[in-house]
Amino acid sequence: MKIENSVVLVTGANRGIGLAFARALLARGARKVYAAARNPSTVTLPGVQALQLDVTKPEEIAAAVKQAGDVTLVINNAGIAQPGGFLVPDSEAVSRRLFETNFFGMLNMSTAFAPVLKANGGGALLNVLSVASWVNGGELAAYSASKSAAWSLTNSLRHELAAQQTQVLGLHMAYVDTDLTRGFEVPKTSAEDIVQRALDGLEAGADEVLADALTEQVRQGLTAPRPVYLPQQI
Repeated sequence: MKIENSVVLVTGANRGIGLAFARALLARGARKVYAAARNPSTVTLPGVQALQLDVTKPEEIAAAVKQAGDVTLVINNAGIAQPGGFLVPDSEAVSRRLFETNFFGMLNMSTAFAPVLKANGGGALLNVLSVASWVNGGELAAYSASKSAAWSLTNSLRHELAAQQTQVLGLHMAYVDTDLTRGFEVPKTSAEDIVQRALDGLEAGADEVLADALTEQVRQGLTAPRPVYLPQQI
């Protein structure tokens, strides 16, 4: 899919990776960028059209479909995280909250906009996933589980939407230098670098983008004699 002259909706576009997507899309010649956020007043980037959208609220998704009926690319970027494992008292509540945004939000956006993309020639879905789709060490247990579910959703949508010629791209990355990872003392990639790789892959017709070196390393480790998702022996 080509970015130039496209009409794009980016969820969670007021900061972090979503904001980087909005900037890059404008720079690459997108005709219109809907910058969706729970509070549209937080969208301050010139040249975009702010749109109120909480992906956990079906009525706001339905309103977005009516407002953005010319969309040719949907970027499912909205996501939340919370540190912690499953063996803590509030793990069920945390898991439900994260799944509502990271999985069900992506599911509901995809199903709502699939007919729009079909009507506009097929277009594309770009789903922001994570290296945590493949590994779960317990530090971000519910987040990792939600991203695993989102990866599976993405793989299914790729098959289900093939007949209407909708490209479905899954974007995997490790730690990105955004508000979401503040407090994590680990190497981080800039949001701008992640987005450039993602959009290059989209325009090249890719199904999946591994946006940094650590993600590539983890992907290779899935087929190691002792896969990386198992505790590593010292």
